[in-house]
Formats: sequence, C-alpha cells, structure tokens
Amino acid sequence: MNVLYSAPLLAATAALVAAEDTEFDPDRVTPGTAGFIATGIFALAVILLGVDLGRRLRRTKYRAEIREQLEREMAENEAAASGERLDGREEFPDDRPDSEDPRGPRA
Repeated sequence: MNVLYSAPLLAATAALVAAEDTEFDPDRVTPGTAGFIATGIFALAVILLGVDLGRRLRRTKYRAEIREQLEREMAENEAAASGERLDGREEFPDDRPDSEDPRGPRA
C-alpha cells in the first residue's frame, strides 16, 4: 500500500488507542491557579492601558484647544496692529468724508 493511503488509517487507529487509554483528569481540563493569575494580570494590563489611552487623548485635546486659542489671539493681535478688524472692515469707520455718509451731510 502507498504511504499516502495508509497515513489516515494509521492516524485513526492511533486516535482510537489513545482514547481508550486516557481517563478524565479534571486538572488537565481547567487552567488552574496559574491560568487564573495569568488572566487577572492580562485584565489588569488592559485596564491600565485604557486609563493611559484616556489620559493621552485628553492631553491631545487640551493641547489642540490651547493651540487654536493662541492662533486666534495672534490673529487678533496682528489685526489690531494693522488697524483692521477681523471681519474685514476698517477699525475707524467715522474717518470718511461727509459726502459718503449714508445718513447724509452733517449740519
């Protein structure tokens, strides 16, 4: 017989012999104390990583808010130094001649 044909037959026979010889051992089925401790350490590590992630996200958010506030203040300072308002109008609208006054000439 060819080796490829006899390999499944040999594997099935070995499985039957192994199944008959082994008894149920509850210590081999449960993870035991070592498994409980390993699972606890893993759970603690996941919790600590979650707390660290929360801190990092909060720090990044606050830094972005401060950066935006500083950029806004710098834009306001530059606009004040150049004499313009941020909405594009001049800072001193009353310095135009009376003929351009929409209310008409002043008496």
